[in-house]
Amino acid sequence: MIPRYSRPEMAAIWSPETKFRIWFEIEAHAADAMAELGIVPKEAARTIWERGGKAQFDIERIDAIERETKHDVIAFLTHLAEIVGPEARFVHQGMTSSDVLDTCFNVQLVRASDILLADLDALLATLRKRALEHKDTVTIGRSHGIHAEPTTFGLKLAQAYAEFSRCRERLERAREEVATCAISGAVGTFANIDPRVEEHVAERMGLKPEPVSTQVIPRDRHAMFFATLAVIASSVERLATEVRHLQRTEVLEAEEYFSPGQKGSSAMPHKRNPVLSENLTGLARMVRAYALPAMENVALWHERDISHSSVERMIGPDATVTLDFALARLTGMMDKLVVYPENMRRNLDRLGGLVHSQRVLLALTQAGVSREDAYRLVQRNAMQVWEHGADFLEELLADPDVRAALSEEEIREKFDLGYHTKHVDTIFERVFGES
Repeated sequence: MIPRYSRPEMAAIWSPETKFRIWFEIEAHAADAMAELGIVPKEAARTIWERGGKAQFDIERIDAIERETKHDVIAFLTHLAEIVGPEARFVHQGMTSSDVLDTCFNVQLVRASDILLADLDALLATLRKRALEHKDTVTIGRSHGIHAEPTTFGLKLAQAYAEFSRCRERLERAREEVATCAISGAVGTFANIDPRVEEHVAERMGLKPEPVSTQVIPRDRHAMFFATLAVIASSVERLATEVRHLQRTEVLEAEEYFSPGQKGSSAMPHKRNPVLSENLTGLARMVRAYALPAMENVALWHERDISHSSVERMIGPDATVTLDFALARLTGMMDKLVVYPENMRRNLDRLGGLVHSQRVLLALTQAGVSREDAYRLVQRNAMQVWEHGADFLEELLADPDVRAALSEEEIREKFDLGYHTKHVDTIFERVFGES
């Protein structure tokens, strides 16, 4: 997590101040529940809230205590005792460190999810707006990087919208799955703490009780969460890669907005490079990289070990902060994306009408020519265009074998661009609920 790729709201979730505040709230809510159950004095629970709730936790002091104790939760509890006073003896009754650490981690992931969901909402709104803007902007579709058949730029953006809609649904499910709380004590048996304490803390922290925590919350939940972030990052890269290709000099159908005063190269003043989309490609690689260690964290020893801990201290902040930045950057890039319909039409026409080859093929088969012979006839004429720059329509009209099956009018009719876009409204209705 570095400042260059961090946004303040997401980074704040992972700050020491936020972490220790969540730790305190978990402990204080647990004390409240125990007070209601008659396990600790109610006055002690009130004092914990009154003194701890107003306190500014001293990060340097906690770090100093940890250097001696070699235990972060004990260091925090020791500092909290300095603030609360004698009533601090009722803090952490029957609890273990994982109760605090795991519950806090899930609170942080839930809060991070809410920011990411808002990021996706902003991206979806931008993609919808640009898709509707270019619904009928005809461009060439490509397969294997080669001209295939006409499509529209709006359909490209509608596809991205549908993909990120699925991403949002997955993230909602991942958020729900990771929103659990464990206050179950050593090895998760509730031997020294009432299960009702867990229920109370879970409700106050916006979580659900973990059915079986075994002292730690099972890490398959977290593996799914980080895998979901990785899939979202892959979708970010897919759209970024499309922009990178479209901005190539030989294509130039769309490009990132180039602001006044912006420089593309330290050596070549003419350059306008796709820096944002290339950056997004790199950021996506990092978010995906965090999925594998999250999966490896699932296999812990017996009821618990801490092999997952060091991993999560890194991937929790890094994955969420990086993806938050990437989604915001992608939204801005797509909102300002410069589109060149004239270049799209020019590129579409570059192959002299070859994009209509399938329609001619189908027309020949419907006229009684076998598919094998029809394919041979169409390809024979198409190769003249590829190799000699001929005009596909003129080649077909001059081919006696083609003319034996199709009239001039029938051949010319197969070169209508509108044929390829006649179902755009249907697709838009499926994606956006409107045509």
